[in-house]
Amino acid sequence: MKPKQSIAGMISRREILKLSPLILLSGCDITPGEKTEPLLRTVQQFNDWVQSKVFDPDKLAPEYTDADVTPEEGFRVNGKDAGEPDIDVVNWSLTIEGLVSKPGTYTLGQIAHLPKRTMNTRHCCVEGWSMIPQWAGTPLREFLRFVGADPRAKYIEVRCADDYFTSYDMPSALHPQTLLCYEAYGKPLSISHGAPARIVMPVKLGYKSAKWVHTIILTNEKPGGYWEDQGYDWFAGL
Repeated sequence: MKPKQSIAGMISRREILKLSPLILLSGCDITPGEKTEPLLRTVQQFNDWVQSKVFDPDKLAPEYTDADVTPEEGFRVNGKDAGEPDIDVVNWSLTIEGLVSKPGTYTLGQIAHLPKRTMNTRHCCVEGWSMIPQWAGTPLREFLRFVGADPRAKYIEVRCADDYFTSYDMPSALHPQTLLCYEAYGKPLSISHGAPARIVMPVKLGYKSAKWVHTIILTNEKPGGYWEDQGYDWFAGL
C-alpha cells in the first residue's frame, strides 16, 4: 500500500500559481455579480494557504554570476506611481514598532554595520518581465535579531514613503535571501530604486519588494497591502 502524498509532493508551487488564475476565472463565471468578490477573496485565501504550506524557508532562489547580471542601464524602475517621494536621505531613519524588545528608530549607518550579503537574483514582476540586478544589504533576519524581534510574531508589515505598503509571513521575512537592501551594483541605491533602503525578496513576486521603506511593524494580526487589498495574492510566492 502506497503512502499518501502531501500537497507539496503532488504539485509544485509554480504549478499551483499557474492554476490560481483559472480558479479565479471560473469563480467569476459561475457566481452572481454581488457574490463574486467574496468568492474571489475566499479563493485568494485558499491560494495563500496552499502556497504557505509548500514554501520551504531553507530553499534558496537561484543566484547568478556577474556575467548574467542585467546591465545597470537596463535596471528597470517600477512602482505604483510614476513619481518619486521626497526623501531626506541624509537624515533618514527606519522606525520599528510592534512585537520587538527594542522599538525605535535606526539609522542607515546602524543597519550597514550589520552582516552584509551581496547577491545576483532574479526580480520577477507580476506584469511578466524580469531582470537580474546585483543587490546588497543586510539580511532582514539579522536586522530583526538586532532589534529583538519576538520569535512568536507571525507577520511583518512595511510602510513606504510613497504611501505604498505590503506585508509578509514571518518565515518569508526570515528567509536568508530576504534583504533590507541599501545598495545595487556596488553603490548606494538611487532614489528611483528605493533609497535609502528597500526590501528585496527573490522568493516573491516583485510587488513584495517594497521601496522607500520607513516603518516596519511586527504583529500577530495579518496585515494587508496596497495591491493585496485590490485582489493580488497576499503570499505571492514564486
